Amino acid sequence: MNPIKINQLLILEHYNFTGRLHHRKPSKRSVSAITLLFLGFSVFIILENLLVLLAVLFRVRLRHRWIFICIANIALSDLLTGSAYVVNICMSGDNTFKLSPVLWIFREGLLFVALAASIFSLLLIAVERYATMMKPVHQKTATKTYRIYIMVVLCWVTALVIGFLPLMGWNCVCDLRSCSTLLPLYSKSYILFALVIFFIILLTIGALYFAIYCHVRSSTETISVRSRKRSLRLLKAVISIVGVFMVCWGPLFILLLVDFFCSSRNCSTLFNPEWVIAMAVLNSAMNPLLYSFGSLELRKAIATLLCCCCLKAGLCDPKTFMSKETSSTSGSRHSSLRNSFSKVRNLSTSPQPEPKNGKKTRLSSTTSCLSASSG
Repeated sequence: MNPIKINQLLILEHYNFTGRLHHRKPSKRSVSAITLLFLGFSVFIILENLLVLLAVLFRVRLRHRWIFICIANIALSDLLTGSAYVVNICMSGDNTFKLSPVLWIFREGLLFVALAASIFSLLLIAVERYATMMKPVHQKTATKTYRIYIMVVLCWVTALVIGFLPLMGWNCVCDLRSCSTLLPLYSKSYILFALVIFFIILLTIGALYFAIYCHVRSSTETISVRSRKRSLRLLKAVISIVGVFMVCWGPLFILLLVDFFCSSRNCSTLFNPEWVIAMAVLNSAMNPLLYSFGSLELRKAIATLLCCCCLKAGLCDPKTFMSKETSSTSGSRHSSLRNSFSKVRNLSTSPQPEPKNGKKTRLSSTTSCLSASSG
């Protein structure tokens, strides 16, 4: 028999045994509106996180700080989540039974890799915040940066190993009775293993943030009020990221837990998990918004990058940005708005004095964009 036919029959056999085949919706020749909605949502996630990643890499001045390295890491995992969801949608439906078991497991494994990378990134942020707040040992910035890079690499290596364990043999291709209903080629023991690891990591993250919060609340005498407020603000921003993660991924975790304890064909909630998976992917769209609200520097970097893209694409008039740039950079930092406008007017009618000590005035990123686009 043709190997392709054997693969198709194998996947059909697993879907039939778990009850997924009987409860599948009838396929349509045209693409449904819900599929188009999910595809558009995935493309938005990819573009959104790509924007954050590029802003951190090319527009944030202090991009070597550990917090921005971690933000770039989470943006990369969210970018993978959006890409994996696109792959999942395009290879689903009737295309599911045209796949080989290896391709089917790879399709589902991408989402597990993205999930593991996101959780390990959150753990990395929690560990670094704990180390900074609880044990403020002074060390060279370069040393800490290298340590963060090594931990980021370890996060991704571990995520790839955990996500692709079924591809390495931990599956139920040869054992129908141990198959999951939600993921018919995945072994229930692997799903339980992944859930236990994820729950342990999330509990560790919660314990670390609770310890940090107690430390900040109790150390009013040892640190200044300004530094305490800054620490609490950063702590709230990071906790909000973890909270949104739990709200979005929680239903899928519960569904996987039900899948482990429920025997095949007995749980109707497992036959249509599309909206639960979409809610989990929603977390990747929420994270960039949380970063932007929590970091003024990142907001400026994203705005500058968008301005540069608009200028290079010819969608905006460079004179508009040049006038805004002149009015925003001519006055001193603490001047009033009226004084700023008067200084701009004076600059246009009087010659500019040469800066002292031969130092040139530093151009902002928008001005450099203008010069690049006009060159």
